[in-house]
Amino acid sequence: MAGKLAKLTLKPVNVALGFAAGAVAGLLFKEAWKLVAGDDDAPDAGDPDRGWGEILAAAALQGAIFALVKAAVHRGGAITTKKLTGTWPD
Repeated sequence: MAGKLAKLTLKPVNVALGFAAGAVAGLLFKEAWKLVAGDDDAPDAGDPDRGWGEILAAAALQGAIFALVKAAVHRGGAITTKKLTGTWPD
């Protein structure tokens, strides 16, 4: 029962952390794109003025940053859950 209660209690925290991680990843991508491309705006896939290479490079960079932030938040949450409850989350 304690495990189910811990999961139920931590779920809203995990959702909030997910939203925060998405916001942080978005900001990191925007700054990284400025450094890499020297452009304030990342290309949109539907932008007719941008080439394939630029659009795919931006998508790859964005995906890498989002995956890195997601993994860091997930791992940090699991470690914190272990410290708080004594069990590793499923």
